[in-house]
Amino acid sequence: NSKVFHMAIFDCTGVTVQGIRIIAPANSPNTNGIHVSHSRHVRILNTTIGTGDDCVSLGPGTSNVLIRDIECGPGHGISIGSLGWQDGEEGVRNVTVDRAVLTGTTNGLRIKTWAMPNSGSVTNVSFSRVTMNRVANPILVDQNYCPRKVDCAGNSSGVQISNISYTDIEGSSATPVAVKFNCSGTNPCSGIKLRNIRLTYKHKRPAQAKCGNAGGSASGEVRPPSCF
Repeated sequence: NSKVFHMAIFDCTGVTVQGIRIIAPANSPNTNGIHVSHSRHVRILNTTIGTGDDCVSLGPGTSNVLIRDIECGPGHGISIGSLGWQDGEEGVRNVTVDRAVLTGTTNGLRIKTWAMPNSGSVTNVSFSRVTMNRVANPILVDQNYCPRKVDCAGNSSGVQISNISYTDIEGSSATPVAVKFNCSGTNPCSGIKLRNIRLTYKHKRPAQAKCGNAGGSASGEVRPPSCF
């Protein structure tokens, strides 16, 4: 039940986190499991995390990250962001998330940016072989993040999101909309690739996909059907 972050990796190169177990109550706010920022060549392997916030979060200036064999839940899922709070933030690039199981989380695979004009980028991200169990927002890009509604009223995110792939993502959504790309009106998401997506609403019912200012392609079996 650590305040803010259980484990923070800041301004580091060549870090491996392996075989870690982090547990906090589901109702404990701001108890992120592992947060990485301004770091390069980081591996997070064979790790179990259950918290009241993100299981793993990646902040500005993070590149060449491998997240593999992760169990997440409860919590807010695996997140890139939030980004774009300050102008001049370094981007996030070259991230691989492979073989993860998320259970009962608020989000699954999330990219989150503030609805502010500050520049930044997220590029070359791969999510693959992920199982969702009763996840509220299995696939989510939210570029209109503004929890207090006063810091960014009327603004649009300046963060550019591009070349994001989702492959072999399956399981159940706890809400009807399993795939949501809520991208910036001034900097639309581009190069999103969906391949072999099999998500249902509460195990049995068809789920939905919603797109705003997002472009990409779909191949293989894609359920819910692509909204591109």
